[in-house]
Amino acid sequence: EETNNILLPPADVVAAAKENNRCRSIAYTFSEPTVFYEYMLDTAKLGRKSDLKSVVISAGFINPDPLKQLCEHVDAVKIDLKSLRDKYYRDICSAELKPVLDTIKILRDSGVWYELVYLVVSPLNDSHEELRDTARWVYDNLGPDVPLHFSRFYPTYQLKNLNPTDPKILTSAREMAMDIGLNYAYIGNVPGDPGENTYCPKCGETLIKRELYFIRQNNMINGACKCGEKIPGVW
Repeated sequence: EETNNILLPPADVVAAAKENNRCRSIAYTFSEPTVFYEYMLDTAKLGRKSDLKSVVISAGFINPDPLKQLCEHVDAVKIDLKSLRDKYYRDICSAELKPVLDTIKILRDSGVWYELVYLVVSPLNDSHEELRDTARWVYDNLGPDVPLHFSRFYPTYQLKNLNPTDPKILTSAREMAMDIGLNYAYIGNVPGDPGENTYCPKCGETLIKRELYFIRQNNMINGACKCGEKIPGVW
């Protein structure tokens, strides 16, 4: 009774994206899209018939079978890995860590493109040990080419008592992840930071220059650097 609601069937979503706004993709996010799983799945199926890609942004708390079905019809998934500590998930998120890690492994095996975002919340999940363990887990379980984004926290909603994350912590986390062997570690929510950009892991060339949601430069050539190094992703 306190929300503004509209009737928008999947076919209308696809038509609005394709014809009215000339979109290339539909993103399912805000709120958690597993809450409206059937609606998302039906829309993604119709979108694919109209050459529209589908991108899912989720906390990853979903059962294996519906996740596997979803992976057959979407093009990319971004998982918010809140922490590598079960205590954080239980105390802050009222959830559990293991199902999220299982989700990530299913994505790994499915072949769908996926990326991880770690929202660094000081002082709850920003310790050197936890950031290091997270990067190590990604490298050991997923390989060197899965993008891992360390995003800056800004106080809002139920955590207004905390301060914004010190960007130096994000820089340290990114450098540590790259030292471990991750090729695509990023910094998020810090406009203009060099850690927003994509660099060639072979020659160091700046391939994609970003500023928040905007791409300022794209120097990719058919999914590769000018040196010939193939860059994993959906291009």
